Amino acid sequence: MRGTADLRVGCLLLRPGASGVPDNAGTPPALPTHDAEQAPVLERHTHLPAVPAQRLQPPGLRERFAQWQRDAAARGAAAWLAERPGDLATPLRTATREASVLVPLVPRAGGLHMLLTRRDARLAVHAGQISFPGGARDPGDRDAVHTALREAEEEIGLAPAQVEPLGCMPLYTTVTGFAVTPVVALVHPHARWRPQPSEVAEVFEVPLDFLMDPAHHEVRAWQAAEQAPRAPDAAPRRMFYAMPWTDVQTGRHYFIWGATAGMIRNLYRLLVA
Repeated sequence: MRGTADLRVGCLLLRPGASGVPDNAGTPPALPTHDAEQAPVLERHTHLPAVPAQRLQPPGLRERFAQWQRDAAARGAAAWLAERPGDLATPLRTATREASVLVPLVPRAGGLHMLLTRRDARLAVHAGQISFPGGARDPGDRDAVHTALREAEEEIGLAPAQVEPLGCMPLYTTVTGFAVTPVVALVHPHARWRPQPSEVAEVFEVPLDFLMDPAHHEVRAWQAAEQAPRAPDAAPRRMFYAMPWTDVQTGRHYFIWGATAGMIRNLYRLLVA
């Protein structure tokens, strides 16, 4: 696998407030994972195609991201727009903080796996949720890739030398006010991680072909009791993607939802296009 020194990744980035998401004070309260998991399913996308198998291999991923960056450079703007620009179907408050996450893909004998973490339940933001390693940009960070690599090393002990960045997806604006740049990368299969106990409760892997099959993508809706719509057909307060997954080897159940599921859905749309 190529090392980070061998690859220059071009990322077309927007600053917070430039993502086209208008200011709106009606941002909903944080939704606990338990409540999200109880939310009703509105749609399952069994009618959409799965990502072609060749694009779920390292060479196919490298070519897809390289082609996207070539198209973007030729146009002078992003050649592909994300399906999900943020957490909500309703307008979000303008993001004020830059952040990056690493979307790590690990080659295994049975195919690529996506590396995910479960956040510590005591954290102030997104406690206990499934997430990618990542966090806010520091003043000394060179770019979004630097932020993602630094945060992954701090959170799970993943050495940057074991990571091959492929490219950045468009900004994803979270309900908590972060403008997040997802950095998709291949991780050396022999890489090791050491979770930071104060931030990460668990590190686990999900087969990429499972996540890139839209039959496993659920659209759910949640409405706080105190904000219930007056009309029966009124729009729900919050809609989000969810991708429940159970590890058949351990029997552990993982409810992937919210921003993490939204970014995974955007990756699906990029690879299936």
